[in-house]
Amino acid sequence: MDNKTAEAAKRILKPSTLIALIIAVFATVAIFSSLYVVDQTEQAVVTRFGKYYKTLGAGLQTKLPFGIDKKYIVPGPQAVQTEQFGFRTTKPGVVNQYVNNITTESTMLTGDLNIVDVEWIIQYRITNAKDWLFSVQDKTKTIRDISYSVINELVGDRAILDIMSAERTNIQDLAVEKMNEQFKKLELGITVTIAQFQNIVPPQGVQDAFEDVNKAIQDMNRFINEGKESYNSQIPKAQGEADQQIQIAQGYAAERVNRAKGDVARFNSVYEEYRKSPTITRERLYLEMMDEVLSSAKPTLIDSELDNMLPIKDLNGTKKSN
Repeated sequence: MDNKTAEAAKRILKPSTLIALIIAVFATVAIFSSLYVVDQTEQAVVTRFGKYYKTLGAGLQTKLPFGIDKKYIVPGPQAVQTEQFGFRTTKPGVVNQYVNNITTESTMLTGDLNIVDVEWIIQYRITNAKDWLFSVQDKTKTIRDISYSVINELVGDRAILDIMSAERTNIQDLAVEKMNEQFKKLELGITVTIAQFQNIVPPQGVQDAFEDVNKAIQDMNRFINEGKESYNSQIPKAQGEADQQIQIAQGYAAERVNRAKGDVARFNSVYEEYRKSPTITRERLYLEMMDEVLSSAKPTLIDSELDNMLPIKDLNGTKKSN
């Protein structure tokens, strides 16, 4: 080793140089262990000395280095998690490609003592990252057990035909409500948004009969809807015609009543005049009546020596027999 190399080695091995190198390495490790990035669909739970410290959202975040702070990345509230029951999807995005589940989770007993295979899914969101990480150890098993228990209870309280038709939507809504109650008690930190039946299959021996029953139920509902549609179209029309006839009758009744009142008023007026001057009133009524009769009768000759009209000659040129 020459003198220049020896001098360089001495400078490197100086205590001040070693301390600077150690500090630089320490600072580099501290910086890289303090910075981390949280994705848009994730959230980070930070513990300090093993105790929960805070929850952070998306973006560039910092923490204390060297294991003082530890981060745990969990899905964010906007990320939807799914659990399948009674079937398994073999490939994401491939429709109806399932693997048969040989367990008994899909086989249930209905309220009318029928065995039915129920396939369903639930979707949930992690709404409390702290509870999700620290409240329950086996989260997936807990979610599946509670979901199975709730669906089994709801199916066991109803007849098989109700489950396959009328009560299906109601069961799904009740399932979401009951699951969220259980998860809230356990402080699991999740909220179920959807519980949806994928397939409900009756026992193999009577499957054709159940399909016929379902078809009959669908036909019945269709006929009912058609009847309601016809009812809704005909009843307003008939009601309108009835209202029109009632209005016509009411108008006619009002007209007759008013005419009768007018006749009564006119009669009373004439009667008052008659009481005042009977002779004059009789003459006037007689003349008015004769004027009305003669104005509408054929022309006649009047014999002045007789008290009545004498139709001696028809002025239209036709003869009349006496």
